[in-house]
Amino acid sequence: MSSVIKLTYLITDLEVGGVPLHLHRLATRLPADEFDIRVISLAEVGPVGRMLQEAGIPVAGCGARSPLDVRGLWRLWRLLGADRPDILHAMLFHANMAARLVGPAAGLAPSKILCEIQTVEIERRWHLWLDNLTCRCCRYEIGNSPSVVEHLHRAAHIPRSRLRCQWGAVDVEAVASAAPVSREALGWPLDEPVILWTGRLDPVKGFEEMLAAFAEVARQRPARLVLVGEGHYRPMVERLIRQLGLADHVLLMGRRLDVPGLLKSADVFLFCSRTEGLPNAVLEAMAAALPIVATDVPGCRDAVRHEETGLLAAAASPSDIARCVLALISDPARARQLGRNARAWVCNCADTRGLADRWADVYRLM
Repeated sequence: MSSVIKLTYLITDLEVGGVPLHLHRLATRLPADEFDIRVISLAEVGPVGRMLQEAGIPVAGCGARSPLDVRGLWRLWRLLGADRPDILHAMLFHANMAARLVGPAAGLAPSKILCEIQTVEIERRWHLWLDNLTCRCCRYEIGNSPSVVEHLHRAAHIPRSRLRCQWGAVDVEAVASAAPVSREALGWPLDEPVILWTGRLDPVKGFEEMLAAFAEVARQRPARLVLVGEGHYRPMVERLIRQLGLADHVLLMGRRLDVPGLLKSADVFLFCSRTEGLPNAVLEAMAAALPIVATDVPGCRDAVRHEETGLLAAAASPSDIARCVLALISDPARARQLGRNARAWVCNCADTRGLADRWADVYRLM
């Protein structure tokens, strides 16, 4: 391998989301004199791809319209064959499968392919079967939390020798130094606690449980729930809000570019996912010292330690979620202490300050 490592990232898509933003943080922090970086999306270039291009990183889109779009795989084969990387680092399930199948066909040795997973997959069991079937077509499969790695070993039966853990991370200082956004300007109440959620509007985020829990909270005391993000599940979320009679108590704000400031303006962060890897939304809330109620599922429990860095509620229990939310908004001093503990934890364990160095060491050893 030459002194400059030709590193190609392959990802399923570059829409705004946790994994594409993780790729952006990593690609823009590696030393440019040591790594020659490019990014390939199986889909289109996307908004995060344009952010990478603005940072001077070449990005190509394969234009795949579905996981079975052979034209997208053909374009990937041509891109890899025309400029063969020293290391191919894939992220997300479909990109991992493409890297393992198309990479060797384009001349890459499996020992030069890394695959990264950032969720504990419980909904598509066939993903785990394919993971097991193809895991020997790459050097390592890397999880972003101990929960992900353990799940891959136990559920996908991937040998521990092929698994590695690289903790996810967020820019703690960027969040912690953000100025709160004026609640008055946002239309948020000044005399009611504001409970905030951020992320992607997707069924796995547990909106049924979240909204049922908030309805219980709202019956006991005035409060406002604010949802920040977009996704294909929005029509169902809107329907649930109407069915529960919460139209005057829940605010859907769509995608925002000022999430750190919003985190600094809220009173409680609520996160009701049914499964996660290591959720960036939770890590950012911790960086903002915002008290957290999260569901007790893999990924969430890696960061949120019950009664230490937040409160964990039973995932399938709106009543338990509501109980935890009420506990925090009823005891601000306790909530503030949990928020301070959370910020200390994320500073020590999940800050981007060491992200590039950790991954650079992985690449150098390949």
